[in-house]
Amino acid sequence: MSRSVVLVTGGARRIGRVIALDLAAAGWNVAITYRHSSEEAQDTLRELRRGEGQAEALYADLSDEAGCRALVPEVVRRFGRIDAVVNNASVFEYDNAETCGLAAMELHWKANTAPAILLAQALYQHLMDTGRTGCVVNLLDQKLWNPNPDYFSYTLSKAALEAATKMLAMAMAPRLRVGGVAPGLALLSGPMNEREFELGQLLNPLGRSSPPEDIADAVRFLLTFPASTGSTILVDGGQHLTRQPRDVMFLAREMGAR
Repeated sequence: MSRSVVLVTGGARRIGRVIALDLAAAGWNVAITYRHSSEEAQDTLRELRRGEGQAEALYADLSDEAGCRALVPEVVRRFGRIDAVVNNASVFEYDNAETCGLAAMELHWKANTAPAILLAQALYQHLMDTGRTGCVVNLLDQKLWNPNPDYFSYTLSKAALEAATKMLAMAMAPRLRVGGVAPGLALLSGPMNEREFELGQLLNPLGRSSPPEDIADAVRFLLTFPASTGSTILVDGGQHLTRQPRDVMFLAREMGAR
């Protein structure tokens, strides 16, 4: 009971896995959620349990409201408490302003925006019942500070989450702090290849972007820094300072074709 407990959504793989392992190494008990990545979740769980803390992997369809609302009580049942939520799980599918429709917008909203709000509500209620304080960290995207029309529905969902981050921080203070971490190009995703990934990083002022370890550092900082709420840390190698008319994948592809 002396260890703080954090729930990391989508913690089975990629950035979520790195965040979960980083927090476990820092002394947190960690619960991760997965949906399709059951084998990867069990692998991450084994790695988490090599340390001294407690760890659990929970199946969750975050687009289902009842299942999402059940997560915080389930973490409390297994750990005895919960102190923080890292909303990392995300859908990232391509569309643009000409092709987006209600189905795509709903898909991204139910994956990227609504679950983070529901989990913040549940954590806030738990903290009100116990008298403790806690924190929510939402994974955003530097695209919000450097917008382009690619991945239209995805970007809209993250813009809504950034607005929700500020509003939740106002509504739930001082019991719950809410902040954001906005990565840039962190891992290969979609149709981007290794060469395009390398070229994309060179477009940034620092000539690098945001490896998952840097993102995990920023998440851990917000979770443990009591004077911060309602703000977002951009972890992107300065990508948000550049004017990029298209997604970095397309710009890197053009560079590689020259």
